[in-house]
Amino acid sequence: MTQPIRGVFCAAATPVDADNKVRLDLFAEHCRALIDEGCHGIALLGTTGEANSYSVAERKALLEAALDFGVAGDQLLPGTSSCNVPETVELTKHAVERGVRGCVLLPPFYYKGVSDEGLFRFYAQVIEGVAVDRLKVVLYHIPQVTQVPISHELIARLREAFPGTVVGIKDSAGDVENMKAMVAKFPDFSVLSGADPLMLPLLQAGGHGCITSTSNLRADALREIWENWQDAGAADRVQAAQDRINDWRGLTNAYIQLPTVKTMVARARGNDDWLNVRPPLVPLSAEERAHVWGQMEQLGQ
Repeated sequence: MTQPIRGVFCAAATPVDADNKVRLDLFAEHCRALIDEGCHGIALLGTTGEANSYSVAERKALLEAALDFGVAGDQLLPGTSSCNVPETVELTKHAVERGVRGCVLLPPFYYKGVSDEGLFRFYAQVIEGVAVDRLKVVLYHIPQVTQVPISHELIARLREAFPGTVVGIKDSAGDVENMKAMVAKFPDFSVLSGADPLMLPLLQAGGHGCITSTSNLRADALREIWENWQDAGAADRVQAAQDRINDWRGLTNAYIQLPTVKTMVARARGNDDWLNVRPPLVPLSAEERAHVWGQMEQLGQ
């Protein structure tokens, strides 16, 4: 039996300076702070982390920076996917060699309308190319972005072919019924919500936690839910934490989400380098930034 990956994981944002150079020091400090604020671990270099805007070398350096700053390997779930097998193998092998808990793998997303057979071949070639028994793969289902969904049939085939390796999925489609169906269909498989407000109903259905963007800001509230959702005597505290999460998640969607999250982190961490994003994203305008920061103040930040 494979031990599921459980807990509150932050889809960590990635800071760059005004010249678009990675701020490794700022990133490492953020990761360490997220652990202190309540996250069980860090899912770096995902969608919120702008992973596909970074080179292979930069992605390796970000992982190394977190490790060097004292974040343990078993607290890390890096995104290591690319649209090609060789780079995905390189990034994944590097991460596994550094002792990470698992690797989050997007499907190759450039070509649309691909078959489950094609997706199976991609994942199989990556797993066989890494060729390390301790590799743990968390699939990443975000069809509204990739337009390449991960079907239950594909999950079943991968689990059969690579038992103990394909151990979970991050579902960012926002469909809690799909997550509940996976919990029921795949025992001993970590189903993690990609949307903060859905972690609680997923836990209640037997799910395993979350990998979310709002945990960059409100890890404390998510951890409150995680620790107390089964305690009937803590129902009011859990509901208050859920309401807080919902308010903060709503604010992250006030404008385009990724630059909005980074704008919020800039205020929370007191460093304007967090305002910067890599193309094709653009930062919020001064007016938008003022609105977001004003709303954060009202929410108690």
